[in-house]
Amino acid sequence: MQKFLAFDFGAESGRAMLGTIENDKIVLREIHRFMNRQVKIHGRIYWDILYLFDELKKGLKIAAQQEHGEIRSVAIDTWGVDYAFIDSAGRLLANPVAYRDERTNGMMEKVFKKVSKKEIYRHTGIQFMQLNTLFQLFSYYGENNPQIKVSERLIMLPDLFSYFLTGKVFAEYTIASTTQLLDARSKTWAKPLFKKLGIPVEIMPTVIEPTSVIGVVDKEIAEETAIGAVSVVAAAGHDTACAVAAVPADSENWAYLSSGTWSLLGVEIKEPIINDLTLQYGFTNEGGVNGTIRLLKNTMGLWLLQRCRKSWTDEGNEFDYDELVRLAAEAEPFRSIINPDDAGFLNPPDMPAAIQAFCKHSNQPLPQTVGQYVRLIFESLALKYRGIIERLNGVLEKPIEVLHIVGGGSQNEMLNQFAANATGLTVKAGPVEATALGNVMMQAIAGGAIAGAEEGRKIIARSFPVKTFYPQDRNIWEKKYKKVENLF
Repeated sequence: MQKFLAFDFGAESGRAMLGTIENDKIVLREIHRFMNRQVKIHGRIYWDILYLFDELKKGLKIAAQQEHGEIRSVAIDTWGVDYAFIDSAGRLLANPVAYRDERTNGMMEKVFKKVSKKEIYRHTGIQFMQLNTLFQLFSYYGENNPQIKVSERLIMLPDLFSYFLTGKVFAEYTIASTTQLLDARSKTWAKPLFKKLGIPVEIMPTVIEPTSVIGVVDKEIAEETAIGAVSVVAAAGHDTACAVAAVPADSENWAYLSSGTWSLLGVEIKEPIINDLTLQYGFTNEGGVNGTIRLLKNTMGLWLLQRCRKSWTDEGNEFDYDELVRLAAEAEPFRSIINPDDAGFLNPPDMPAAIQAFCKHSNQPLPQTVGQYVRLIFESLALKYRGIIERLNGVLEKPIEVLHIVGGGSQNEMLNQFAANATGLTVKAGPVEATALGNVMMQAIAGGAIAGAEEGRKIIARSFPVKTFYPQDRNIWEKKYKKVENLF
């Protein structure tokens, strides 16, 4: 029996998940869950990183109490692009600014005046989004923040938690690739971009590969939590990299959809594909595990529904997700369609109002009922997936045949069926806890309990059920896509 502790931090919550490998299967158990939140101070949005680390320590303590020192290692994954600075003494300078903060408004245009879009993409192969680390950093150095003078090292968020645990500074490859500052081919920092943008490359840590063993938990924390001298592993710092690692694929020509707050839809390939067509389509070449690249499109996901639900709750109308799906099923099909990636949906104060504004601007009926909003979101996401699949097929040698949906969104059977209908692909949904499973799997590889990613995927496939959805009403969905594809 082998036990591994995975900390998975999401934009809304975090959790500590204990993975046990026994009898050639993985058993996953949640031992601690906590809220995450953005904190707004003087117009700027921050992550409360010290609160989050305190919750991490609580997870260590619970694990120690329940597992009696049997845990082999610990690893952390988070969302991409966000970071913090430490000074020359190794002290945290400030709470990290959240990627939805408005400081990156207009930064893309300013960056392109110094270095062309095509040159940036040629180096990094990364999709252009104003929340990327590149644009955050350009804003930081452009505003002459006084912390610049004492900023010694930039540390990405999963690596920051590992730094708090071990005192070791590094940049794990998968999370480093989300910065749009890493050369996709050499896997080293793209120095020409730093030079042209006036950002000192010296602030960036050494890049290390996923499954690297960083060290052991600091003695003070080990004693405080009773966890002992447990190894800390850089499993795969980016949560999507972990989720894709856990896809239980058993055939070729498959795509994945990591479905949650964001929808990340793509394929796993051996070498980056960086050309005019992938630039035009907005595809990103992020670092994967086992020497792979994740060629994907990062598009808005269930954030749209999450923020609508918050607005309705603030108004005194609280709905659980099962009720929202029921109301959507009762609503009229294809009443209105939105582009999930419209800038107005990034972080509006009122998501239902933002959706109505989009529909009004595009001369479509405005949603009025809760069911209409929910169905509009699900249908729009599925049609967006249809367009991404078509464009992926345009740059791949062989067409995609199967779509694996993993993550929390894989529980949404209506959206899964809509995805099959819109794309014309067989959809296999599950496992739900793909991110934590990928984290555990990578720790197990680092510790020698699993031989490699291929074996890990087979173990996950044996351990967790997958539900299959077949395309329905293809003609109806295809006609609707052709009618609204200009919105995307």
